[in-house]
Amino acid sequence: KLATLLTTIFAVTTSAFSPISTSTHLQHNSRSSTQLFSMPICIVVEAEIKEDRMDDFLDMIEKNAVGSRAEPGCIRFDVLQAADQENKFFFYEVYEDAAAIDFHKTQPHYAAWGTFKESGGTLSSVSKKASGKFMT
Repeated sequence: KLATLLTTIFAVTTSAFSPISTSTHLQHNSRSSTQLFSMPICIVVEAEIKEDRMDDFLDMIEKNAVGSRAEPGCIRFDVLQAADQENKFFFYEVYEDAAAIDFHKTQPHYAAWGTFKESGGTLSSVSKKASGKFMT
């Protein structure tokens, strides 16, 4: 009985750690090859806000984030504050495609960010566009 039990344990353990074949991997992959070519578009913004404009900024960016999240094609819109510099922020935006970004740029809450920058509310603002690759 012990030999049978050990053989069963070995078989289960071996199969659990065996490499996955390509065909098995493709069966478990939730994205088709077509979907791999239509990955989301991400925008990462790093902005340093003038300290005397923080209240205005926080009011504006909250409205921007809430409005953006309600847009069709907006997958996420996060506003992050740097741990080591309280007036530095990062926006992490994810859109389904370029059309969703184009739509976003027509919205009043997007225009409010531009108005805030034009009014001198930022010390710096840098935006980077990226393609999603391994995302959850």
